[in-house]
Amino acid sequence: MKVPLDGSRPDAVFPSVTRERWRELALGVLRKSGVETGSPEEALASITYDGVTIAPLYDASDLPGDPGLPGSAPYIRGSRPEGGGWDVRQRHEVADPEAVLADLENGVTSLWLALEPEDLPRVLERVYLELISVTLDAGGRTREAAGVLFELAERKGSGALAGNLGADALADPETAIELARLCAENFPDLRAITVDGTPYHDEGGSDAEELGCSVAAGVAALRTLTGAGLTVEEAFGQLEFRYAATADQFLTIAKLRAARRLWARVAEVCGSDAGQRQHAVTSSAMMTARDPWVNMLRTTLACFAAGTGGADAVTVQPFDARLGLPDAFARRIARNTQALLMEEAGVARVIDPAGGSWYVERLTEDLAEKAWEWFQEIERAGGMAAARESGLVADRLAATWKRRAANIARRRDPITGVSEFPNIGERRPSRAPRPGEVTGVHYAQEFEALRDLADAQEIRPTVFLATIGPVAAYTARASFAANLFQSGGIATVTGGHGVDPDRIAADFIAAGGGAVVCLCSSDRLYGEHAGAVAAALRRAGAQKVWLAGRKGEFAGVDADLYAGCDALGVLRTTFDDLGVTR
Repeated sequence: MKVPLDGSRPDAVFPSVTRERWRELALGVLRKSGVETGSPEEALASITYDGVTIAPLYDASDLPGDPGLPGSAPYIRGSRPEGGGWDVRQRHEVADPEAVLADLENGVTSLWLALEPEDLPRVLERVYLELISVTLDAGGRTREAAGVLFELAERKGSGALAGNLGADALADPETAIELARLCAENFPDLRAITVDGTPYHDEGGSDAEELGCSVAAGVAALRTLTGAGLTVEEAFGQLEFRYAATADQFLTIAKLRAARRLWARVAEVCGSDAGQRQHAVTSSAMMTARDPWVNMLRTTLACFAAGTGGADAVTVQPFDARLGLPDAFARRIARNTQALLMEEAGVARVIDPAGGSWYVERLTEDLAEKAWEWFQEIERAGGMAAARESGLVADRLAATWKRRAANIARRRDPITGVSEFPNIGERRPSRAPRPGEVTGVHYAQEFEALRDLADAQEIRPTVFLATIGPVAAYTARASFAANLFQSGGIATVTGGHGVDPDRIAADFIAAGGGAVVCLCSSDRLYGEHAGAVAAALRRAGAQKVWLAGRKGEFAGVDADLYAGCDALGVLRTTFDDLGVTR
């Protein structure tokens, strides 16, 4: 906004805006759209999987309170008092020294090694351990991997080590205690324990559920370490938290800010002012195997949100992660995504760039409250270990995944390139298989399974779209129907382009016929011609007749498909009708 040349304040030139005035205008627009409501806030609000209301409008009255300063409790605005960017951490699952060096030479500042202990010396032989941080991910062989790293550092003369040894205090408390003591006594920049929230996200859980589980796991780790004789400050200093970053940028920003607020409260109760160190990883659940190039967009949004949310380290998964081991190009895109955001977009130049946003501040607080309620429920159940053993955590995550899966099936949670705008003629790149078992859910998995089934047929399943009337009358619904059927790998053929039932039936026969057709037109033309066209198509051999839209009942029409319908149900029924064995 430009300041007036006469020196007067902008708010003296422009009329003041009030919430009431906005409500009046919003109600007018809603009524014109056919929505009768007395509350535009209620009509336009949405609800997250945690029950948090996302309002259509926020103002200063929504601010929850003073968030503090960056680098000080409650750390909502960041764990550090200064900016300067985050740690660019790249994950490696195979022992490839050249790939590791290529990453380090081109912007990566930290390594995340999911390798066997015996592979570490070869991978790290030409790496200057005193210049980077290393995070280990060796599962049940964490003690061995840590020992190899210590020996390697001593042999290379690297007295200082930084990073995380990746111990799991819940799965193996003895190893966690042993390594935590070593780090506390000898390596001030090396942490022993990773509190990983991503498995809860990968099972379909919500943001607050991931947060609550991670805080409960963190508290369990604190109890383990302090019970073994470490001081409170030493115990806090041994933990690093890992969270999933998704393409829902505002929820990711709020989640990371809320996580620091939650952990600051735990520290306060323990008599400490320790902050939370965070490692954000772009979500595995959101990645797709179909149209994998779209993953670049998803991970860019997620990385932006992670950096904006104040993560200390960020890992961007390569776009081909669902296809197998990433190639050199995919790894380059992953690291360059972070470089572009930091160096060219300037995301790292501002501390807590989302701070002060009425929306983000309110969302942060609401998410923290929901997560704290879940954390307290876990604590009442006896803590994280007991809650997992009893099935409390698994049942909660399964219930959320069931709700999420229902929304995905109805395309209320659209997946670009899969459930929306699919490319059934795509040629996907080929990748070598990844080592180990892939766990967790993928949001696109049900649609992708149907695509795989369609691709496996000698002749691709096809539905005939019978368009009625002029182009302007049928285009929108024909495009909608084609998009829906193609999301399951079912091809569509269009014919008709008129109102003569016999002409439409002739087009159907010329296109090769088939068992399934879908009528596409306007509500008015459906009323005049749908019944006759359906009858003509049935005489020509059609066995199932769909109608694109949701308007009344017509003779000869079996069912309709519309925005918000069970798209997966439509696709599975269509496979059955076409004789494709599932």
